[in-house]
Amino acid sequence: MRILHTSDWHLGKRLMDRERLPEQIEVIEEIVSICNEKNVDLVLVAGDVFDTYLPSAEAEAVFYRTILRLAKDRAVVVVSGNHDDGVRLAASAPLAAEHGIYLFGGEAVSGTTEGEGRRVGAVELSDNHVIIAKGDERVYINALPYPNEARIKAAWKGSYEETVGALIAAGDAAYDGTMPRILLSHLFVAHGSISEGERDISLGGARLVPAEIFPKNGYTALGHLHKKQRWGENIRYSGSILQYSFDEAGTEKCVVLIETQGNDVLVKEEIPLKAGKRLVRLEANSVEDGIALVLPLDGCYIELTLHLSAPLTAEDTKRLREANEGLVSLIPLVKEGEASSIVRRAELNARELFEEYYRIKCDGKDPEKDLIEEFLFLLGEAEA
Repeated sequence: MRILHTSDWHLGKRLMDRERLPEQIEVIEEIVSICNEKNVDLVLVAGDVFDTYLPSAEAEAVFYRTILRLAKDRAVVVVSGNHDDGVRLAASAPLAAEHGIYLFGGEAVSGTTEGEGRRVGAVELSDNHVIIAKGDERVYINALPYPNEARIKAAWKGSYEETVGALIAAGDAAYDGTMPRILLSHLFVAHGSISEGERDISLGGARLVPAEIFPKNGYTALGHLHKKQRWGENIRYSGSILQYSFDEAGTEKCVVLIETQGNDVLVKEEIPLKAGKRLVRLEANSVEDGIALVLPLDGCYIELTLHLSAPLTAEDTKRLREANEGLVSLIPLVKEGEASSIVRRAELNARELFEEYYRIKCDGKDPEKDLIEEFLFLLGEAEA
């Protein structure tokens, strides 16, 4: 059985003020084409289908249209990620199962085998696993949605690692060893390489799990971290489908093609994804050098850091943005004497971030005091 592993679609995710749904549609079309070209029988989606708990209607429409196309002649298994509302994602599970789509996130469809009689479909389905059949071939999928405290309170076993281990064991309880096995989940493996868009997910290490927690045989298909990476041969993150933060500039995006052989699961190849705009991170020592760098870059999103001896003027900001409409992040670092005052966005407070964003959007102008106070008031209301 030929199986495709993908994750972290983040449908609806933007890059600052730039809409990226058209790119997401383009890369998902590429994934559909890969499935057709490679004769894929089963697609595994390892969480973070959407970017927010309440995705836009447009993002949901893209997901459901795509998932139906993927399931036209194959099965699809999806687990929810930390960005998804698992209950919402799995609300359509009874209907989806009739089309060979098996959704895990809330109350999963249990004990039903809608889709039996399809070329590829479930012959056993519970709240934590599904057995997919293609003719006489079988594959056991241990399906574990992102385990946060709210979702797994009843199963809490002490430490987070112990709880996740217990959940994995529960999902494998029905496995009889007569077929290949795959763990499909959305987890943060200790020592995994994270990108700037994921800085808040480690929570001081409290939500990490060691790679040793996963089954020794079979394949572990993971989502959560956006850079493709692996532990050994059979524990893998496929990574996000697009470059979603600037420190991913230059990294390759891919899907992973695996294949069952007897009771084994073998990695066949990582298939690069070509659709979507590249992210480019640049540095320059003057406005003129910055303009020269960004001018030839077509079809990209650009972050430009300028090392300057004086603050940017409104005219300089305007010239830089007119040089390339893909310039979405402009970071001026002003040297004071010999010392360089280098402040990254991660170190700025909410007020400073708002002021910087306002200056970027308003050609270098500072926001009025009343506007800042109104923003901070609304931010406090949102946090409350």
